[in-house]
Amino acid sequence: MRVAASVSGTRSSPVSSACWIQSCAEMLGRLSVRWLQPRPALQLRGLGPPVVPAPTGGAKPSALPLWAVASVSAVGPSGAGGWYEALATSAPVQGAEDVLLFAHTASGLPWWGSILLTTVALRGAVTLPLAAYQHYILAKVENLQPEIKSIARHLNQDVAVRANQLGWSKRAARLTYLKTMRRLVSELYVRDNCHPFKATVLVWIQLPMWIFVSVALRNFSTGATHSEAGFSVQEQLATGGVLWFPDLTALDSTWILPVSIGVINLLIVEIFALQKVGMSRFQTYITYFVRAVSVLMIPIAATVPSSIVLYWLCSSLMGLSQNLLLRSPRFRQLCRIPLTKSDSDTPYKDLFAAFYAKFISRK
Repeated sequence: MRVAASVSGTRSSPVSSACWIQSCAEMLGRLSVRWLQPRPALQLRGLGPPVVPAPTGGAKPSALPLWAVASVSAVGPSGAGGWYEALATSAPVQGAEDVLLFAHTASGLPWWGSILLTTVALRGAVTLPLAAYQHYILAKVENLQPEIKSIARHLNQDVAVRANQLGWSKRAARLTYLKTMRRLVSELYVRDNCHPFKATVLVWIQLPMWIFVSVALRNFSTGATHSEAGFSVQEQLATGGVLWFPDLTALDSTWILPVSIGVINLLIVEIFALQKVGMSRFQTYITYFVRAVSVLMIPIAATVPSSIVLYWLCSSLMGLSQNLLLRSPRFRQLCRIPLTKSDSDTPYKDLFAAFYAKFISRK
C-alpha cells in the first residue's frame, strides 16, 4: 500500500505564493465595482475627529467602465455589499490606514513612495520571517520521508500478515493500515515538532494583511478619510503618483501596472513548476489553476485605482524576491533551515538552466 498523499514530501508549493490570489477573487470584484461609492468618513484613532472632505465644484468624471458604474448604483447600503462595508470600517483596516499615514508622514515621501516603503517594510518584517519558518517546517517534513516510507513498508507487511491470520477483508485491512499509518506519522510530526499545518501560518497572516491594506487604499482613493493639513488623502493621492500614473486615484489606462502584476505572478508560479521534475496530478492541476487566476488578475487590476494596483505590484515583487532569497544556501543556513536531499549548491544556476531548457532551447 502507498503512503497517503497528505504525508508527501514536497518542500514548497504554489499555494504560499498565490493563495492570496485565489481567496480574494470575490473581494477584488468588490474593489473593482465599488471603489467610487461614497462612504461615511472614517476616524483614525488618536488623530482627531473625522472630517468629511468638502465637495469640489470641479469633480472629475468617473473613470470606471459603464458596467462598473451600473453595479455601484445597483448596490444599496443594506444590500449584498453589507459585509464589505463592515470590512471597510473594521479596526484592522483602520490600523492599516494608520500605518500608511504614519509611513507617509514620517518619511516625507510622495504617496507612491510611501506605498512602496510600507509594502517593503511589512513584507520584510512580517512575511519574510514567516516564509523562512514555512521553509524550516517543510524541510523537516521532507527529511522525515525516508523514515515514513520505511514505516509504511513494514506496516504494510505486518497488516498483510495479520489479515491472513484473522481473515480480514481487503477493505478492513486497508482501513487498519491507513488508521495506523496516520497515527504513526502524527507521532513523527509531534516528535520533530514539524506538523505541516504550521507551514500554513504564512497564508493566515499574509492574506488578511494584503486584504486590509488593499481596502485601506480603497478608502483613501474614495476620500473616505480625514484631512491632513487641509488636504484630504484623496487629493494627495490624486497628485502623488509618478511616471505614467500621476493620479493614484484613477485607473491605469495604459494597463502597464495590471500586466506587470500578471507577469510577476506567473513568474512566481513558473519558478515553482521549474524546480519540480515529477509533480503529482493534484500539483499539476493547482499549477494550471494558479496560472489562470494570475492571468485573471490583469483585467481585475485594470478596474481599481492605481494606488491599489501599485501596492499589489510591489507586494508581488517582494514575494518574488523572497522566493529567490529563500533558495540561497547561505540565507537558508542563516535561518537554520535544515539541509534536504533536494537542496542544491547552485540553485540560481539550476533555475536558469531549467528556464532556458523549457522556454528557449526547445524552440
